[in-house]
Amino acid sequence: MVAARVANRLIVRPTYPDISVKGRFMSTYSDRLAALRDQLARDRLDGFVVPLTDEHMSEYVGAYAQRLAWLTGFQGSAGSAVVMPAEAAIFTDGRYTIQVREQVDGSDWDYIAVPQSSVAEWLGNHAKEGARVGYDPWLHTRAWVDEARAALADIGAELVAVDTNPVDAVWPDRPQPSKARLVAYDEMLAGQNSASKRAGIADWLAGQRADAVVLTALDSIAWALNVRGADVDHTPVSLAYAIVGADGATDLFIDGDKIDDAVVQHLGNSVRIHDRLAFGGALGGYAGKRVAADPERAVAAIFDALDSGGAKVLAKRDPVVLAKAIKNPVEVAGHDAASVRDGAAITRFLRWVEENCGDGSQTELSAAARLRAFREETGQLIDLSFDAISATGAHGAIPHYHVTEESNAPILPGQLYLIDSGGQYLDGTTDITRVMPIGEPTGEMRDRFTRVLKGHIAIATAIFPDGTVGGHIDSFARRPLWEAGLDFSHGTGHGIGCYLAVHEGPQRIAAPNYPGGAAMEPIRAGMLISNEPGYYKGGEYGIRIENLVHVVERTIAGGDPERTMLGFDTLTLAPIERTMIDPALLTDDELSWLNAYHARVTEKLGPVLVGEDKAWLESKCSRIER
Repeated sequence: MVAARVANRLIVRPTYPDISVKGRFMSTYSDRLAALRDQLARDRLDGFVVPLTDEHMSEYVGAYAQRLAWLTGFQGSAGSAVVMPAEAAIFTDGRYTIQVREQVDGSDWDYIAVPQSSVAEWLGNHAKEGARVGYDPWLHTRAWVDEARAALADIGAELVAVDTNPVDAVWPDRPQPSKARLVAYDEMLAGQNSASKRAGIADWLAGQRADAVVLTALDSIAWALNVRGADVDHTPVSLAYAIVGADGATDLFIDGDKIDDAVVQHLGNSVRIHDRLAFGGALGGYAGKRVAADPERAVAAIFDALDSGGAKVLAKRDPVVLAKAIKNPVEVAGHDAASVRDGAAITRFLRWVEENCGDGSQTELSAAARLRAFREETGQLIDLSFDAISATGAHGAIPHYHVTEESNAPILPGQLYLIDSGGQYLDGTTDITRVMPIGEPTGEMRDRFTRVLKGHIAIATAIFPDGTVGGHIDSFARRPLWEAGLDFSHGTGHGIGCYLAVHEGPQRIAAPNYPGGAAMEPIRAGMLISNEPGYYKGGEYGIRIENLVHVVERTIAGGDPERTMLGFDTLTLAPIERTMIDPALLTDDELSWLNAYHARVTEKLGPVLVGEDKAWLESKCSRIER
């Protein structure tokens, strides 16, 4: 029965009416909250937890899984909520402190900061003795379930797994999961064929004395099988599960409508294709077998199904995660090509901002649309890699601001305009942030920008021993701000995929007291990471400078020949706004790096640009003297 419920849970796609179960149109978020509370009462639940994720623990999810946004109005990419009969709370980290208050009604919701608090801690303090608090086991990890269950048990309350998500029951026009086709990803772009990748997974299984591994992360499946999809906005993946056996043979569970003959031929005989409905039954078929599943990426329902089927479950990190993060030479060459193409589009856009955004006639949305048009004019853009953070003035102080029709603001003189954006190209995924002054920047703006630049340069020029973790590098970016009593409330860098997810693990650059906690994964040669320190003055402006960097080995004259040293090569190519820089705050070495970077930008982008765009680039990248 468990396996059957698991299987049904995966495939059920109910048809929702145009009005709520009580006959009211869901016109406001207060109505939606009230409808959910009514549903919880019918389900005999005293509370329910609503995370922002899907059955694959994805960061960015398809429209069908945007339950938190539908219920609350919150448009950020990380958060969760708890709904109880008389209370409701939304949980976000420091990136969204301002945004959540702009988008979520404080008369309905309490704002809870994480990591200062957590859903489990809040439940332990707010649930009543005897309460039944529901959760969807397909949307939480087992570790989260254990933590929440323990917190509730301490007060005599119960955590209850639901078979049907109550949010879905009151979401009348909930989108259906995407039906987009799966497509093959050419080995000429991947740099390695799928059989070789799956052989590597088989070798890993042998080392673990395991019979199979369950792959649930959508980008892991895409990478391992050299396929791509279009089921999630801006991330070229397809909704699927995979189980890889000890011989490398793979069972792929996917909606059959997504598969055509070309994909079947590409996958070959060693990849057996099953309907996604069969996944639950397959999990119950490993009695006595040693099966690995990732405790961070596989949801609680998967562990429960394996346990109930008699498998010996090994909680191990998905073996694709690290293999995917270390790019091969073909992937790095692809990123280089994408960086030139994307950098030329960004340069044209920055010139457009300078020449067209000084009179208030342009807005955050019109600017974002113009940047997309420049990227589309390359003829190679597949999609954006995320919704552009197009933010002017006070909106720039919201690190992950999401512009909407309601929030759209004119770009006005005296403001700073921040644009954080990226493109998906077949040969690479880009992510870049630049800041442009609209008119003359203030002395304070220039000071803050230059301190952020100093931190950016500190990361770009860092040299460190192989095995150094990202948490140990993070403070390099913060020191110039700390010296002025300033800081920023997000990590300094994230991994990035190769025509895959714009945020990719396991590598990060982040300290313990910032969202996501300490980055304790060793930085390894071949990884790609963003370098993006910032500064945000609430209610006034935001600053961030972001380039992508490639981890490479460094040879140090006179150094220990037995010790491998690493550093970063910068991939991203676009001018860093010179009118925002106070050269007096830069050391000679920092100024030398900046001038060398701009010379390289000119060298790489100059042949791609023509006419006034090329002349503007050369002016912006001309040598800066004191």
